[in-house]
Amino acid sequence: MTDNTSSTEGPVNPVRILFSKPWIWAFVAATLTFAATSLIAGSGAGSLFYAALTFAAFSAIVGIGQMLVITLGPGNVDLSIPASMTLSATLALKFMDSETALIIPGLLVAIGVGIGCGLVNFALILLLRIPPIIATLSASFLYQSLAIWSNRGLRIKPPEPLADFATGGAIGIPNVAVIGILLAICAWVLLERSIAGRWISAIGQNLRAARLSGVPVNAVRFGVYVNSAVCAALAGFLLASFSGGANLNMGTEYMLMSIAVVVIGGSSIGGGNSNVPGIWGAALFMFLIVSMLNSYGLGAGVRLILTGLVIVGVVALASRKGYDV
Repeated sequence: MTDNTSSTEGPVNPVRILFSKPWIWAFVAATLTFAATSLIAGSGAGSLFYAALTFAAFSAIVGIGQMLVITLGPGNVDLSIPASMTLSATLALKFMDSETALIIPGLLVAIGVGIGCGLVNFALILLLRIPPIIATLSASFLYQSLAIWSNRGLRIKPPEPLADFATGGAIGIPNVAVIGILLAICAWVLLERSIAGRWISAIGQNLRAARLSGVPVNAVRFGVYVNSAVCAALAGFLLASFSGGANLNMGTEYMLMSIAVVVIGGSSIGGGNSNVPGIWGAALFMFLIVSMLNSYGLGAGVRLILTGLVIVGVVALASRKGYDV
């Protein structure tokens, strides 16, 4: 007896499967935006691509940390990211004091500050039972105040080899982009190939069911919030090294940016479902849409309106078949 299942269902269409993924639309939007911008940039398209990879890397790094927090479910969001970036970069550069021999210890200082910020954030959430969005926002004022006290109006330059690394690249790919891609791969492996990743998704899908099934909820949430702060610290360290020093406003734009790349990238804003590839697509799109509108000489108000409309369109396409983004 012949099995006609395959003939009735028809061959698998890889293109259709690809475009059924919610994260693909962020890359489609980024590609179209790059093409539109390149029409004006002309021969500068290569430079535009390099710049897009560079600045998208900072958004992708903080977006990865924010994505894991949002995956924990409704109400989970880290609003301390900008202040964590600023404090980590300020203390690390002050510690290094432009000394090349202190680059690795300086990086460890930045990561240590990130761990400390994550500990404080989760302590406020767990011990004082403050909602995460309020706890992280409140903690951000503490971190920003410490950065202001430590900075004292100084702008200490990073060690020259560190600055060269942050602004350099190889075979047309910026070094900071390589770091962002490696972190994205690690996040994908965590979510898709580890039991910890399944625990994170389970908590976001149904917290009570996760507790009853034996998931160590508090330990997982602790790890996720610390990870978000460490990602912010690393991004701050790299951004300060790239821009020639830390300043008190360096992380401001990354509060909303870290959330935007998660949503546009196809992750569920209600938690329980993440899309790591979409983080990079959304980060590239967010940089390119601003570059495109600037290239066409549009005013700030028009740029904001059009950026908002395009973001809504991308999110609508990503959710067209019942995806909860």
